[in-house]
Amino acid sequence: MPRPIVATIHLDAMQHNLARARACAPQAKVWAVVKANAYGHGLERAVRGFADADGLALVEPDYALRLRELGWRKPILLLEGFFDAADLALMAAHGLNGAVHCEAQIAMLEAARLPHSIDVHLKMNTGMNRLGFTPAAFARAYARLRALPCVGTITLMTHFANAEVAAHPALPTGEQLRRFQLGAHGLPAPRSLANSAGVLLRAGQGTQAASDWVRPGIMLYGGTPGGVSAAAFDLLPAMTLRSAIIGVQDIGAGDVVGYGSGYRAAAPTRVGVVACGYADGYPRHAPHGTPVLVDGVRTSVIGRVSMDMLTVDLTPVPGAGVGSAVTLWGRGLPIDEVAEPAGTVGYELMCALAPRVPVQEG
Repeated sequence: MPRPIVATIHLDAMQHNLARARACAPQAKVWAVVKANAYGHGLERAVRGFADADGLALVEPDYALRLRELGWRKPILLLEGFFDAADLALMAAHGLNGAVHCEAQIAMLEAARLPHSIDVHLKMNTGMNRLGFTPAAFARAYARLRALPCVGTITLMTHFANAEVAAHPALPTGEQLRRFQLGAHGLPAPRSLANSAGVLLRAGQGTQAASDWVRPGIMLYGGTPGGVSAAAFDLLPAMTLRSAIIGVQDIGAGDVVGYGSGYRAAAPTRVGVVACGYADGYPRHAPHGTPVLVDGVRTSVIGRVSMDMLTVDLTPVPGAGVGSAVTLWGRGLPIDEVAEPAGTVGYELMCALAPRVPVQEG
């Protein structure tokens, strides 16, 4: 008999969230970002959940080929581009788009002899300082690409560092847009600008933020990129992690719970033991007070999260016992409310779901 833990993936929520992205950017085509195994939701489910997307975007070339095996015939974009000259033949053979963000990649293209041209996304570094050409070097990079017979369409791309806080004091989105417009001035090519935060928080960005393509990621899975709650954006959780109470301890005032004895009961307490731990993907550093639902009632984690178990306060749920249903995150409990007290983000919890956790659809 299996442990009671299970992750449920909600395809209807994925479809709903994709429709929300379209509604927020009605003039743009949509790349649905499916990197990291579709943020832990599975490529097979992403192909069905995002069937209405104009393309799928990810960073793993082997996963891109898997998408083709799964029957995806629309565009696929490699967000980090290619890593070796040998990748170019595969990209041409399978119709993969790729980001171009450095001189070395252009040199590979200049030396390539490909049977088919490939479409590229020329990336500008507008201040995030990860990948991309500076605004001053951008037009020259574009000209080199445009001169190559192995290059098809060129899309101009950048990535926002702080779109959830548009007026961020270190790097406002408006400043990134200004740099992008300066570097891309006069280049006759489509634009790809907005991530999830950029899609959801377009107000106040003006016409310079207009995109031909948008690249939503976390919003498609029902997480918020920051600012307000996912529910406030009308996003639905695409993953629900559930388990059950497998043991109960009645402890007295002053008794302690878990490794390190870090939690001491202030009063007599019923402690529920849940079949879920950090080896399942639950955050080990979730502190006392991290929310959890038991039989639909909100309560909290107490004691340190173990490899295979965590403990919860059953005081608010006097009728709970062995077998009671536990929701760790998802429907009824937004994943960001679990991530925040643990000092992380919903993205990490989704991606960290362990292979030993059974996954179903529902």
